[in-house]
Amino acid sequence: MKLALSLSCQHTPSDDIHVRLREHLAQTRIAAELGFDAVFGFEHFLTSQYVMLHQLTFLARVAAEAGPMRVGTGIALAALHNPVELADMIATLDVVTEGRTVFGVGLGYRQEEFDAFGVEKRHSARVFEAKLDVIRRLWAGEVVDAEGPGYRLVRAQTPLKPVQRPGPPLWIAANSDAAVRRAARLGDAWYVGPHSTVEALETQLPIYRKALRDAGKGDPAERPLAREVFIDETRERAWRRAKPYLEAKYRVYSEWGQDKVLPTGDAFSPDYQELVRDRFVIGTPDDVLAGLQDCERRLGVNLVIVRLQWAGMEGADAERALRLLGTEVLPGLETQA
Repeated sequence: MKLALSLSCQHTPSDDIHVRLREHLAQTRIAAELGFDAVFGFEHFLTSQYVMLHQLTFLARVAAEAGPMRVGTGIALAALHNPVELADMIATLDVVTEGRTVFGVGLGYRQEEFDAFGVEKRHSARVFEAKLDVIRRLWAGEVVDAEGPGYRLVRAQTPLKPVQRPGPPLWIAANSDAAVRRAARLGDAWYVGPHSTVEALETQLPIYRKALRDAGKGDPAERPLAREVFIDETRERAWRRAKPYLEAKYRVYSEWGQDKVLPTGDAFSPDYQELVRDRFVIGTPDDVLAGLQDCERRLGVNLVIVRLQWAGMEGADAERALRLLGTEVLPGLETQA
């Protein structure tokens, strides 16, 4: 099993964003030195609680520090973007990374984002699929006629193509059962997000595998899982250090309605101990190794995308956790492999 790093991306409005950017670039270099497989960044818009750098611009800068690692959108809210612009941006990132881009996408769920980009939320799944179709056809060199919210293409064609053909791997984030089926049908992999419990995800695996078979596909070569992770030399210190930031982050997620799109029966508990249970991986190096191995055993994943920092946490604490993960946990995963 391999590890990838999800850069925090979200910071409090009082933070110096220049300092945070330098921290993320340093974290990227450290991850590359430690042998991580990839680095990811995600996106949201109009987040009053957080300062967030523009995803693709940020990742282009991150790519300069990533060395041999892949660089991925984890995730891009594809339903919101103009498909011509998104096709060009991802193709450009694939050129910048010399063919090491992962195109992770998701539908999104925040009403203010759909409103801001002129997309009706009730039609967002259809818009999402249509825009992905336009992107793939443009990359294939087709002459495209298509129309949707914010775009109208008449015999459109682009000479800009990604290095990877027919395009970077398309990983589709999904929470609900319907979205899992869509990920199987349209994507190269299901990008399993960090929010659901492993128990809830176990109930969705048969849904995903059946949808793959219905689409005439076998199991994907890559099976990515994103997780919230924190690590320290003692279990008590790891839990204590992560608690205020994870509690605050998931309180915001609840306000945004993230848990309303989780699998049936899963929800964010206001109690920290219950929130963490079977959802996050926190503890000593041995605890974290065992937790990641448990995810591998129960879900069959072979790449875990870890987020080690949340809004308000100092970069030095995240860097220390990153080094511990790379030196004390990653070798154990590689040995088992």
